[in-house]
Amino acid sequence: MPTKKASSAPAHQTAAPLTYANYIGGQWVPAKNGETFANYNPADTRDIVGYFPHSTAEDVAVAVEAAAEAYPKWRRVPPPKRAEYIVRVGEILIRDKEAIAQDMTREMGKILKETRGDTQEAIDMAAFVAGEGRRLYGQTTTSELPDKFAMTVRDAIGVCGLITPWNFPIAIPSWKIFPAILCGNTVVIKPAEDTPLSVYRFMKAFEEAGLPPGVVNMVTGYGETAGAPLVTHPTIRLVSFTGSTQVGRLIAMQAADKGKKCSLEMGGKNAIIILDDANLDLAVEGAIWGAFGTAGQRCTAASRLIVHKKVLKKFTHMLVERTRALRVGDGRDPATDVGPVVNQDQLERVLHYIEVGRTRDKAKLLCGGLRLTDGDLAHGYFIAPTVFGEVDPAAVIAQEEIFGPVTAVIPCHDFEDAIRIANGVNYGLSASIYTGDVNRAFRAMRDLETGICYVNAPTIGAEVHLPFGGTKGTGNGHREGGLQALDIFSEWKTLYVDFSGRLQKAQITD
Repeated sequence: MPTKKASSAPAHQTAAPLTYANYIGGQWVPAKNGETFANYNPADTRDIVGYFPHSTAEDVAVAVEAAAEAYPKWRRVPPPKRAEYIVRVGEILIRDKEAIAQDMTREMGKILKETRGDTQEAIDMAAFVAGEGRRLYGQTTTSELPDKFAMTVRDAIGVCGLITPWNFPIAIPSWKIFPAILCGNTVVIKPAEDTPLSVYRFMKAFEEAGLPPGVVNMVTGYGETAGAPLVTHPTIRLVSFTGSTQVGRLIAMQAADKGKKCSLEMGGKNAIIILDDANLDLAVEGAIWGAFGTAGQRCTAASRLIVHKKVLKKFTHMLVERTRALRVGDGRDPATDVGPVVNQDQLERVLHYIEVGRTRDKAKLLCGGLRLTDGDLAHGYFIAPTVFGEVDPAAVIAQEEIFGPVTAVIPCHDFEDAIRIANGVNYGLSASIYTGDVNRAFRAMRDLETGICYVNAPTIGAEVHLPFGGTKGTGNGHREGGLQALDIFSEWKTLYVDFSGRLQKAQITD
């Protein structure tokens, strides 16, 4: 449970920052070393959101032990009963939706409309997954032998280690925790160090819902000191990670070395194709939302806009005009359209790519391209929404994930050229096409090498009852959301019942 920090609050804070705890075995406990780290508001770094445990391998080990102790009993709870706990958590999230959204905006920056949506996604996920408590279907089939029955069922895996990012700090944990526990597993989650408060609120909901101790556990801290020990702990049977491609590949190697199951959701370099017959007003609206929603800090963000040359000039003019009109500021202000990036490292990363776009890529900077420091913005990590024009498809800013409010307009000659450019990256998460031609729309859906494809809509906006994930460097083939999430968190078990009363040998002929 949080306690008030002894030190007084800064003048701009209304109360002293609270000190929070890990959630292990149904108890709120500090890190074994007694150390904490500060969680800052990215819109105003003078504002400390709270202090959280600086956990290490020792804390991870205790959490994994608690999860392992709870597992044998939890896996025997009937799935419909497991689902009842998830229903109760969903009801608590509905009740606390506004408070959770306010906290989330304060700790990671995106505007309140988006953090309310983030929380709603967790609510939706609770409803969807709970419904599967009575539909964890297997298969029955005929046997090749007489008087023999054959079927399949889903079985739990064990203790799961979950590592989640800061851009969707309650939605993505819900994608992992709900299906994991519905399938009979227990979990230890390590949230991103930038957004531990949102996952703390999530744990409080599980506690209030009466989930048995040890089924869900949380340790906060940094990747090197808490995330890595979670991945390598011998009791962890499955690792589910959402984050950077670089870290994901390292986790994949570590998991493979230890024979663990591993689910990775990593980067994206997503494209919106705008053809010459597109509704340009709609396309611009989609491009603005796709490129600058969450300040571009989405793995599905539209960081490439592939525009037919016949409408390039008009579309670009409309896009730049709309981009310049976006209001940047604190996400808690209802007038704000775009909040800050999440931290200093992210600020420097995005500004670096902007400089690369200007110099190495020789792209034309059409608007934005700088840090905003006027007035109170000087205390946050604010970057003006940025549009580059006349970008070569091979340019760095057209190939590498930036994860900020930056998009590149890339000219194309025709439909085939647009598809070639869209597919010409190492990622394959999401893509979209704006066109009035149903034939070209269906060809695009067939030919785009992505896990998600939209027609006349931007690259963001996935729904929980459908699978989420991508191809190529985006992940390792698993999907989150939809029924496919159950495949990550369960094992198939095949069962045979021979009622012939004699030995029967499959595939053997006398």
